[in-house]
Amino acid sequence: MNQSLSTGESYWTQTAAMPSFAPLSGSSEADVAVVGGGIVGISTAWELARSGKRVAVLEAGDVAGGVTGHTTAKLTALHTAVYDTLRSKHGRDAARRYATSQSSALRHVIEVCEELGIECELESRPAFTYCEESEGIDALRAEADAAREAGLNASFVTATGLPFPVVGAVRVEDQAQFHPLKYLSGLIGDIVARGGRLYENTRVTELDDGHPCRLTTDSGASMTAEHVVVATHHPVFDNALLSTRLTQHRDLVIAGPLPDGQDPEGLYITQENGKRSVRTAPLADGRRLLIVTGQAFTPGTGEDTEAGYVRLQDWAEQRFPGFRTTHRWAAQDNSSTDTLPLIGRLPAKSDNVYVATGFAGWGMTGGVLAGMIIAALVRGDEDPWGGLYKPGRVGSAARSAPTFFKAQWDVAKHFVGDRVDALGDGTDGPVEDLRPGEGTVVRAGGKPCAVHRDDEGTLHAVSAVCTHLGCLVAFNNAERTWECPCHGSRFGIDGELLQGPALHALERRDPTDLL
Repeated sequence: MNQSLSTGESYWTQTAAMPSFAPLSGSSEADVAVVGGGIVGISTAWELARSGKRVAVLEAGDVAGGVTGHTTAKLTALHTAVYDTLRSKHGRDAARRYATSQSSALRHVIEVCEELGIECELESRPAFTYCEESEGIDALRAEADAAREAGLNASFVTATGLPFPVVGAVRVEDQAQFHPLKYLSGLIGDIVARGGRLYENTRVTELDDGHPCRLTTDSGASMTAEHVVVATHHPVFDNALLSTRLTQHRDLVIAGPLPDGQDPEGLYITQENGKRSVRTAPLADGRRLLIVTGQAFTPGTGEDTEAGYVRLQDWAEQRFPGFRTTHRWAAQDNSSTDTLPLIGRLPAKSDNVYVATGFAGWGMTGGVLAGMIIAALVRGDEDPWGGLYKPGRVGSAARSAPTFFKAQWDVAKHFVGDRVDALGDGTDGPVEDLRPGEGTVVRAGGKPCAVHRDDEGTLHAVSAVCTHLGCLVAFNNAERTWECPCHGSRFGIDGELLQGPALHALERRDPTDLL
């Protein structure tokens, strides 16, 4: 890693001038309150503001500063190898509706950019799912057939624009890529022009789903609304009903300028090597920025993320000679156990609360699509895709049962097993041995305690019990965060909440009690 390496903050957040907004204070009301200011929340708010609804967006941090601000920003209906899976799990009609709806979202972005005059580096590119090893050819041939049958302009090819050989790939024409924050900035400007309101640093901690609904924030401010959209990536306020149908994953991202002549001119992904995703973006000096994603892992499992960055960089430097990393960050997403995202009315709540989640790493088209679907439901229109993404669906439960039960076993394993592993008493071993930059979980006074020693040698101690459902957090050594392996909540070294579904920070502990 060179000395000018930018860590943590994504290239997108560094290169977009996003507007800022004050927190919510006092009491307020709206027709629709959207909880979450990422691509789902902003897209939904824009669709509804354009329909004449009084819209308010409540974001816990900075608008578009969470999952959306750390994406790779591909706009494509080719989602690795989803169509053969959909065809077998849900049937050919479901696969066709998936392709049509995702393609509709892609076209919608293009139309919105033209309508509003948004300059967001929108570029048309083909998309590829490829493999370098012959063992993957049969699966890619099946995927190409399923994608073509679903209505995409798909083909199986053996040549791509990558500067290294592949043995096969699925190619889909007329896909796209963009700068996600510049796109959302354009939407936000139009929302405000139509009378919509946005609030930052406004964490919603309570939802009363009556008629009207009432939202309460951690500062005591409140908002009433006829409709509420929960657009918080992993849904809060679902009484864990959807948590049981979601699995979490986190991907490392590196980026840097490409030497001239190496732009592969496409969107690429492979499931080999722990997943690798490749695209480029235009730089102001005329060069191209290579963006590589991979080393997928479950947050909170103790993965050596620093070593993961090294593996990712080595892979990129071997395949793109002359490439050097200038930026690195990480992205988080979740997947539903039956493959399809969950978009629509939130189960176990009143019929005026909506949710969107489970995009499996394809949240750009998925988030725009969610805005289209939820806006239609709020207006009283029919779901344009016939309930394909309905969160309360049960038809595929039997077919997805193995994945569902594995997800629950993993949660149970961490809930019980991690407590057994945290056996140190904090008096003569783990804490004393911590070097600067390291973190560990020990037992202090009979309670699990998360301890980190910063670069200056100062100890930081917090409760290791996630405030969502009580699993134990683990340390991420590259991002220096505490992460929950059960549902993906993330916390800073002093316990501050960085990412839900948890709604509250970790309780601070006195580190001197551990010495």
